[in-house]
Amino acid sequence: MCETCGCGDPELVPIEIQESILAGNDRVAAHNREHFAGAGVLAINLMGSPGSGKTALLEATAAAWSGKVRLGAISGDLATSRDADRLKAAGIPSLSITTGSSCHLDAELVHKSLHDLDWRDLDLLVIENVGNLVCPAVYDLGQAVNVVALAVTEGEDKPLKYPVMFRKADLVLLTKTDLLPHLEVDVSVIEDGLARTMPTAAMIPVSAKTGEGMDDWLTWLEAQRKAVTGAGVSTKAAAG
Repeated sequence: MCETCGCGDPELVPIEIQESILAGNDRVAAHNREHFAGAGVLAINLMGSPGSGKTALLEATAAAWSGKVRLGAISGDLATSRDADRLKAAGIPSLSITTGSSCHLDAELVHKSLHDLDWRDLDLLVIENVGNLVCPAVYDLGQAVNVVALAVTEGEDKPLKYPVMFRKADLVLLTKTDLLPHLEVDVSVIEDGLARTMPTAAMIPVSAKTGEGMDDWLTWLEAQRKAVTGAGVSTKAAAG
């Protein structure tokens, strides 16, 4: 797995070194957070497994908020810019961070990428992290909130098997719910797992395909935006 954080073999990275790495990351993350707050941009760290539907969710979100809220994205990927390319095709200002062998983004990568994106004109910046249910939760990027996309196809036990990820989540989006009639998945088991791991359990079932749950997701986003910026509506979109 990742060669930089030691997740594959903890003996490769002594704890004291990892703590030092995280301290440096936290300093840059705090700097990023000051940037976002100063510009009135809500920054979200969107995490989840490969194939959990993160990119499709952003496409659906941009379509639902077209002309009302300015959404942009930074997409992390090991080897390609496919996610960012998809988002650009959907009209979302986006760029890609290619991490090579690293299974997560860090604050420095995000900070450098900001120089190549007109993010100050945005209302909402979504940092689509590398697909992984472990390492992305460890690194603060300067975001205001953490959102985890968990697809119904991943099974019921993920919150209990990967507690670090869900312990850091402010919201879990249960994605691809249009597939539930075809699966033997008990949503109440997932809810129970989240109740055992999240500090305050919060889950919204959504389907980017049918639109189920999108209103609840947008309402949640708007509440976060108000909390961070104090803005009820987008003055940036109106100005654009």
